[in-house]
Amino acid sequence: MNNPAVICHKVDKTFQQGELAVHALSGVDLEIASGGFVCLSGPSGSGKTTLLNMIGGLDRPSGGEITVADLRIDRMRMSELAELRLHHIGFVFQAYNLIPVLNARENVEFVMQLQGVAAAKRHALAMDILEEVGLKGMEERRPGELSGGQQQRVAVARAIVSKPALILADEPTANLDSATAEKLMQQMRDLNTHIGTTFVISTHDKLVMSYAKRLIKLHDGKIVDDIAQQ
Repeated sequence: MNNPAVICHKVDKTFQQGELAVHALSGVDLEIASGGFVCLSGPSGSGKTTLLNMIGGLDRPSGGEITVADLRIDRMRMSELAELRLHHIGFVFQAYNLIPVLNARENVEFVMQLQGVAAAKRHALAMDILEEVGLKGMEERRPGELSGGQQQRVAVARAIVSKPALILADEPTANLDSATAEKLMQQMRDLNTHIGTTFVISTHDKLVMSYAKRLIKLHDGKIVDDIAQQ
């Protein structure tokens, strides 16, 4: 049996805002199976994005332990975390985080370039995935020439193109129309079903929640519900 993709043990995160300590996460215990399709839900400020950032090694917990791919990432150096993210984790950020001077195709190719994928192969993969997310004919446009929804699709394409073992997505459908959102969720579930990619998605979107195999609800930095879904 595969080891869990993610283990969080008594994870705390406190942000200091002047003299005020804000407890973004408080004693979170969570285990996500390899091949899971998990949604994190809850009101703004509940800790969803903070938890995603902890799992992705983008921020460190104030306390507790986090294990990803059998590695204790809360103990890892920044260079080790960068290497883990490059080869193991795909990210979809709420703010897209596209590179402004690169066009859509180049943004999708960027991670593969860092991974050492040959130019011809990464070019072909990028063109294919951009067509799949509905951006055929827009490959040469830079982020500033794309709408918010189109930028979101580029960000999704970049995250899934190299089929990482774990994909972390923060509100991936926030700027998409319902038809595009539905297609995106079907693509994610296909990756999950046929390749075994583990997904952890932060969302307010009921459509996204309906695709989840497991729905975890957070409130005030704590898990208040954990529901298995078909």
